[in-house]
Amino acid sequence: MKVARLDGLVRHLILAGFSASIALPLLWVLRVSLTDKLTAYRLPPEIGQIGLHNFVEVLTQYDFTRWFGNSVFVAVLATAISLPAAAMMAYATARYRTGGWPLMMMVLSSQMIPPIVLVLPMFLVFTTLMPVPGIIAITIAHVAINLPFMAWIMISFFDEDTRSLEEAARCDGATRWQAFTRVTIPVAMPGIIAAGLLGFILSWNEFLYALILGNHSSQTLAVGLASLETHAGVNIAPLAAATLLALAPVLILLPFLQKYLIKGLSLGALK
Repeated sequence: MKVARLDGLVRHLILAGFSASIALPLLWVLRVSLTDKLTAYRLPPEIGQIGLHNFVEVLTQYDFTRWFGNSVFVAVLATAISLPAAAMMAYATARYRTGGWPLMMMVLSSQMIPPIVLVLPMFLVFTTLMPVPGIIAITIAHVAINLPFMAWIMISFFDEDTRSLEEAARCDGATRWQAFTRVTIPVAMPGIIAAGLLGFILSWNEFLYALILGNHSSQTLAVGLASLETHAGVNIAPLAAATLLALAPVLILLPFLQKYLIKGLSLGALK
């Protein structure tokens, strides 16, 4: 009995330590965002005068709304384009083994390529062979990055579990497309939502492609936040406020989509 209690205590301490490692940086950013600029630099940390002046400064003295709008445009459009294509790619791979394991391993290995290896050829393509506006170039790059990753996640959801239901729908007179859209897609929806959420987060946080392929008018949040570092140093208090505002969409989405994300990732890991 004592051994079981000790084992449970150790597990709870490990979970508490892991939770603290995630929560404490966010709490530190929140403290810095609400205090004045002088207090933000002091060690050990002090609370100082609490207020929303850093948030007001970010929204009024910087192009935060433009950065935010560009990030929303790129992340939503890249996810909307990648998700249907990735679903069909995952379905073809799971149902017909299109390309076999070599193609699947090629898709997985594409995620291991350093981004700097791809960004330079993309820069040459979008500046010489196919000149497009910066925000469109960033969106195309994000689609190219997210599509293989999202397809790999969804492959397991189109495997054996949906095959019998699809065959039953075919026996009832449904076409292959009708069985795919009306039976397979609803059953695999947790995996599709999980893949879409992860693709959105990856696009929202991406920095290198947005920095190289974009310009001043197409700066995303990741690039805009980096510009808060000036020759006089980092404006840490406004940066903390801008960081919390940048995290807001993801923090708002997660509680509503958490069950789909957990189910999607856990099923994908078990398959």
